[in-house]
Amino acid sequence: MMLRPGYPLSQESFPIDILLDDIVLTHSLFLPTEKFLQELHQYFVRAGGMEGPEGLGRKQACLAMLLHFLDTYQGLLQEEEGAGHIIKDLYLLIMKDESLYQGLREDTLRLHQLVETVELKIPEENQPPSKQVKPLFRHFRRIDSCLQTRVAFRGSDEIFCRVYMPDHSYVTIRSRLSASVQDILGSVTEKLQYSEEPAGREDSLILVAVSSSGEKVLLQPTEDCVFTALGINSHLFACTRDSYEALVPLPEEIQVSPGDTEIHRVEPEDVANHLTAFHWELFRCVHELEFVDYVFHGERGRRETANLELLLQRCSEVTHWVATEVLLCEAPGKRAQLLKKFIKIAALCKQNQDLLSFYAVVMGLDNAAVSRLRLTWEKLPGKFKNLFRKFENLTDPCRNHKSYREVISKMKPPVIPFVPLILKDLTFLHEGSKTLVDGLVNIEKLHSVAEKVRTIRKYRSRPLCLDMEASPNHLQTKAYVRQFQVIDNQNLLFELSYKLEANSQ
Repeated sequence: MMLRPGYPLSQESFPIDILLDDIVLTHSLFLPTEKFLQELHQYFVRAGGMEGPEGLGRKQACLAMLLHFLDTYQGLLQEEEGAGHIIKDLYLLIMKDESLYQGLREDTLRLHQLVETVELKIPEENQPPSKQVKPLFRHFRRIDSCLQTRVAFRGSDEIFCRVYMPDHSYVTIRSRLSASVQDILGSVTEKLQYSEEPAGREDSLILVAVSSSGEKVLLQPTEDCVFTALGINSHLFACTRDSYEALVPLPEEIQVSPGDTEIHRVEPEDVANHLTAFHWELFRCVHELEFVDYVFHGERGRRETANLELLLQRCSEVTHWVATEVLLCEAPGKRAQLLKKFIKIAALCKQNQDLLSFYAVVMGLDNAAVSRLRLTWEKLPGKFKNLFRKFENLTDPCRNHKSYREVISKMKPPVIPFVPLILKDLTFLHEGSKTLVDGLVNIEKLHSVAEKVRTIRKYRSRPLCLDMEASPNHLQTKAYVRQFQVIDNQNLLFELSYKLEANSQ
């Protein structure tokens, strides 16, 4: 077809179903999705001019490829502007020759069902009714919102977002998740005019992401999908260029209130189970193609990686939550008990086969601002010190994360893997070999990338079943776990650490 492999192939090394899956999962490395579908359409049309078994065989190959494509992409096709017409045209051509596929009756029926159920985005059709506005989990303010089961985000979904001014006033805009910086500034401009702000203030606005540590990133007008790329406690600011240097973080992000928090009142088992349940929801929302897009920079035409980015942010959030809770605990005895509780939580997450939470908790305890608290760690019972050393060995990156890989290889689904390591492996595959070799597609590389993506399918091939008792504090614990308040400013964490133990090494 459109593939000319750079290496010889044999059916023994690449069965046809695996080869189909490889192409569907990785074609964006060398061919945008719309172009891929156009090639498939033209291939079918050319097959119509052939007589006998060869023409029929090619048409059947097209049917198999389209079936696999639709089955894999499904909801993502809502975001493919040009794909809808091509798929529908190809579908009509295939169904016109339905009588030729007597032995493939189940396949044609499956194709009909997929085209009926997959929401294809057709630009010329009337726009669908306005979608319900979805909250990003880092912006939850209402408990009923954070308790809802997570559903996958798409670029066309609409969200509410605050955009701040240099004086920390703000406007709330309604925007597509995939909106460009230029679109966001346009919405801010409309709000400022509606609010009768001084004329000219919006004429030369720029958009800046400001972190809790005060780090500023000027966003370019053509950048898109900026909402999910923000840091944990980062916010968007609109300002003129002459006020850029004066931007400072929001004051509530650098205020600290030591004292007993919810973590002291909840049981480790409840926290671990709610962590696993929430992270399974988030992991299930990530489409397998988001992993390819994230590493290979959306060569399908856009980066549809919102759900993956939110999962990565959550991992970072859990890590900072552990450090924050320990460093806000002023009493040495309670602080040692808190270390013990977090080690228990890590052990229970590992038992749940939730290695994402396990890793995040261990990395939080390994934060330099926490690990330096020598007097606190000395109060920990020997049993827990030894257990934590084992956990550190398991998360040790030595020998390409050998210990972790051995453990996860023995686990049966469902599993929540340490997602950053999957992205690291994909990046290694991407940078370690060329996609095109002398103008030919490197099939070996595509297969290696697809194999890594298929491991994600395996981890999610069975449903998660946790034995979670409906305790009186069930909803309170669930809300707490799903909306952590954390300090992600490492300098501030060190300040807290030195106040607790000034002379620890």
